[in-house]
Amino acid sequence: MAGRLILVLGDLFIPDRAIDIPPKFKKLLTPGKISQILCLGNLTSRATHEFLRTVAPELLLVKGSFDLDTPALPTSRVVQHGKLRIGLTHGHDVVPLADPDALLILARKMDVDVLLSGATGRFDAFELEGKFFINPGSATGAMGDTAGGRENGASFCLMDVQGDVLVLYVYQLKKDEKGAENVGVEKVSFRKGGESGS
Repeated sequence: MAGRLILVLGDLFIPDRAIDIPPKFKKLLTPGKISQILCLGNLTSRATHEFLRTVAPELLLVKGSFDLDTPALPTSRVVQHGKLRIGLTHGHDVVPLADPDALLILARKMDVDVLLSGATGRFDAFELEGKFFINPGSATGAMGDTAGGRENGASFCLMDVQGDVLVLYVYQLKKDEKGAENVGVEKVSFRKGGESGS
């Protein structure tokens, strides 16, 4: 599985809080480029599920707090990519929500090198005690409430795993001073047992 592009997203809330994935994002999600999708819950729409199935041959999901009609979905799971064990959880049951120490406890419990979690609608990535934590935010920007004075814009992540190195590409929809939407991309890397970098 080394060298595959993996899409990480969650908290879409279509059609409950957002009409669709933003067109500038949808244009980037073309079939044939992404090998696997890891969805962290709150997909909430069969049509969105079917769209994601056209983007990548493999779609793995965990249950979010609003995925009420999908009782069979697991609340967490672990996948292996290269030398990295990657854990998935929506994160709504992490108390306090998105707390680094609580996430670290969960990562240890799941015995993972990388923990993917959602529930906040805000992108975040950080390393703590040799583990890497990623929250891709909301792919639709549906969780538009502010937290800590920041507005939550739409975002998703692409991961490229090569052995013990994970390169994370963060796609964020941003508005310029004239109100025009543009896609910004940032790159962050993590090496198991090594240093992270931008």
